[in-house]
Amino acid sequence: MAEEKIVFQFDGEREMEISTGKVAGLANGSCLVRLGDTIVLAAACSGAPREGTDFFPLQVDYREKYSAAGKFPGGYIKREGRPSTKEILTCRMIDRPIRPLFPEGFFDEVQISCVLLSADGVNEPDVLAMVGASASLMLSDLPFDGPIGAVRVGLVDGKFIVNPTRAEMAKSKLELIYAGRPDQVIMIEGEADFVSEAQMKEAMYLANDAVRKQCEAQIELAKRAGRAKKDYKLYLVPEELAASMAKLCADRIENVCTIPGKEARMVALDELRAELRGALREPFAAMSDAEFGFMTAIAFDNLVRETTRNVILEKQFRPDGRSTTEIRPLSAEVGVLPVVHGSALFSRGETQALVLATLGNEKDAQEADDLTSESGVTKKRFYLHYNFPNFSVGEVGRITGPGRREIGHGNLAERSVSKVVPADFPYVVRCVSEIMSSNGSTSMASVCGATLALMDAGVPITAPVAGISCGLVTGKDGKRLLLTDIIGAEDHFGDMDFKVCGTRDGITGFQLDLKLPGIPIDLLCEGMERNRIARLKILDVMEACIPAPRADISPRAPRLEVVKINPDKIGALIGPGGKNIRSITEETGTSIDIDDDGTVKIMAPDKEHLEAAKLRISGCTAEPEIGKIYRGKVVTVRDFGAFVEILPGVEGLLHISALADYRVNKVTDICNEGDYVSVKVLDIDPSNGKISLSRKAALKEMGE
Repeated sequence: MAEEKIVFQFDGEREMEISTGKVAGLANGSCLVRLGDTIVLAAACSGAPREGTDFFPLQVDYREKYSAAGKFPGGYIKREGRPSTKEILTCRMIDRPIRPLFPEGFFDEVQISCVLLSADGVNEPDVLAMVGASASLMLSDLPFDGPIGAVRVGLVDGKFIVNPTRAEMAKSKLELIYAGRPDQVIMIEGEADFVSEAQMKEAMYLANDAVRKQCEAQIELAKRAGRAKKDYKLYLVPEELAASMAKLCADRIENVCTIPGKEARMVALDELRAELRGALREPFAAMSDAEFGFMTAIAFDNLVRETTRNVILEKQFRPDGRSTTEIRPLSAEVGVLPVVHGSALFSRGETQALVLATLGNEKDAQEADDLTSESGVTKKRFYLHYNFPNFSVGEVGRITGPGRREIGHGNLAERSVSKVVPADFPYVVRCVSEIMSSNGSTSMASVCGATLALMDAGVPITAPVAGISCGLVTGKDGKRLLLTDIIGAEDHFGDMDFKVCGTRDGITGFQLDLKLPGIPIDLLCEGMERNRIARLKILDVMEACIPAPRADISPRAPRLEVVKINPDKIGALIGPGGKNIRSITEETGTSIDIDDDGTVKIMAPDKEHLEAAKLRISGCTAEPEIGKIYRGKVVTVRDFGAFVEILPGVEGLLHISALADYRVNKVTDICNEGDYVSVKVLDIDPSNGKISLSRKAALKEMGE
């Protein structure tokens, strides 16, 4: 197949290129997306549905190859291994806006593979992968109701920039990753330095203009080189089965769907499902057991979804009895664990997060390979880990490491809270959110709990951060209803999960998950305002629990202090073969990190050990001061005087005339090599650094 290419300007200046037909010709659809010298390959393939599958098994994989940046992988094997956190987060960003655009009942396996082939270190590849995934599906024979576009928007010096460079993003107050169709937003994600809701709205409309151009380019490319769409089998519930199930439980289903407690509601739903299956098995005996179980599971889930949505839309009655703007009961507690540096227990209804904060030194910073950065490594001094154990939802299952969901939720909470941790705070900080129970918005509970735990640990955050989620239910007649603080059932059966975090002054983090193929930007902005109002109420509860960070760090935390020394003294502090610094750390029980600019970070188990280390460091690195008295060691004796070491490696001349307030015939009448004497610094020659000392002046000042 001949190569086809579309080149267009997405921001009025720079060009983006989407091409197909050159590589990966055996995939259902594939393309290359280029911006600058960054190139991403995207390929879409499909397979037959697995037996018993009752959901759409979309699998997205994104990988960054070191060869794309002209680098070697680290480690012994010298080959890329398991996906990095960045790659997993990019997979999630690709998946979320694409999934809603496949038809109901489509259960074929679909795999989208995106590979970074060329990295120029200037343009970020993740949004290119999102565009490439959409374009590859448009070019394929799969039933994809696209296309979508995707951009990153930054805010630099008060000006919004579409797809900013890495250098521009380093100065940006906003990182908005936006995906959607023309005039329809499907997914947003990112972080901000306290931007307002009005600024977010402006950024989204700017992104929408760029998305429109991307979608037009994909449609044109698909016309030129796309495959004809196939008629795929859709696994839809037979109308007769759906109608029979609805008729059998017409007088009970609404009551069961509106039971307030999650556990009680789930038990009642399980009992009703089992009862319906027993009653319907004989009328539908022609179905095999596998088909009957498969179809009744889908039919019952559809019935519960429709009932829950109708009750909310028509009666504005939510499963737990709240109004559409009401927040679940809140509680906050700090200092709940005795040994940890900081701890908090935050609850919103049945959702509960226990968050622990730990303070450490520079060696505890989290490092990750980043092949698109100059150094090849990124280092984080604040990070948050999120854990979602099976018991939090009352289930059993395999116990493994963190999955994509845990990594994604933890990243959202981390980015949202990191904005209030001072950049000059000397400690490395780790928060761990352990979800104790879950009924919706556990990531937002993690944000609130992390803020409280940091304040409990004495971390001087600039302002408390809270998070809340807004949901949406839409009717067939176009009616829409926003829901503040959604529970699990409203997330599962509703159309939107829009999380926004921030302080009283503005937004710090956000994420949108949508089951619809897009909603108007203005509707999303309305949900953002709902979240702002709710956020302020949550902050009231958090500040009532602990109004400000504790005045000092936790007594359980190690003591850390930063001192500055002359960079020329670093060698003196380290000593030959590290002798000095090793001696200091071993004898004072401290950990010491030294930067090239003379910054010395000392971590000690308590204040006593910290002061001991500071005294030793001062002794190795102190600069002599005119007028100050030192106790020094005589290292050399001459006829005209003695040379005295007043600081490690620092000697001055004690002239014979300055030994005493009377005439001294021989230097050795007063001191010999190895003796210790008190001397005062009279002068330091600025041209050569020679130091003049006086014992006579020191004795006079000391009254001896």
